[in-house]
Amino acid sequence: MSTASASAKTHIVIPARFKSTRLPGKPLLNIHGKPMILWVAEKAKAAHFADDMCIATDDERIAKVCMDAGYEVVMTSADHASGTDRLAEVATIKGWSAHDIIINMQGDEPLVPPLLLKQVKTLLVADSESVMATLYEPIDDYYTFTRTSVVKVVSATVDNKQRALYFSRAPIPCDRDIALATENLNTMDVTNTERLPPKNAYRHLGLYAYRVSLLQQFVHWPQAPLETLESLEQLRVLENGGHIAIAKATLQLPAGVDTQEDLERLNAMSINDFYK
Repeated sequence: MSTASASAKTHIVIPARFKSTRLPGKPLLNIHGKPMILWVAEKAKAAHFADDMCIATDDERIAKVCMDAGYEVVMTSADHASGTDRLAEVATIKGWSAHDIIINMQGDEPLVPPLLLKQVKTLLVADSESVMATLYEPIDDYYTFTRTSVVKVVSATVDNKQRALYFSRAPIPCDRDIALATENLNTMDVTNTERLPPKNAYRHLGLYAYRVSLLQQFVHWPQAPLETLESLEQLRVLENGGHIAIAKATLQLPAGVDTQEDLERLNAMSINDFYK
């Protein structure tokens, strides 16, 4: 282990914005009587391997709720194109070292187990050629596979290291034989419950680890065409030649909140599920 790696600190940052296309004010929406952002912050606080954690926002309402609950808040610009851009500003404000690691927890993922936070950090540390790391889990039902709110990822193993090839809201990868067979059928007779996704269909989990040095470069890269098209910031890294280490999550993670349906699903769950 290099001196830099040995001295690197780990920071958990939760970017949270009030504006949302589907659910305005999403971080402050209640789940079992508590704003969603506070559920996420509790998970971050339980990740004892990290040196510190904070919430990054440009909204005074979100800031007040978090500060009143005792959490550190870093106020950032309202002009950021993505949560990653917001994290880069936090790293600059805080003066973090280039070899430090930042774990990006999505503010709409209130069920992330702290063990997954540690896994994604360990994955990045183990792959020195990758500039960031993330996780996935298999998709086993066709409805999830086709939802645009569920981000899919395809990956490949190179030199015994698994790397992400592409992320999309579309149902990828495509099984050509099944697609051709379906085209030859009356599609009205083929329901989502009767179809299965490809065996290597993976849901990308909204959880990242970066080196601060990547973020210092990221803010100088313009938004990439595919990033704009898919509205997925991680594509900016791939389009600029960066490697993203990826691995199957060691624990299952329920889907986060992207729609009103998702919010209702989480409120219908037992409150005990939020303390696992």
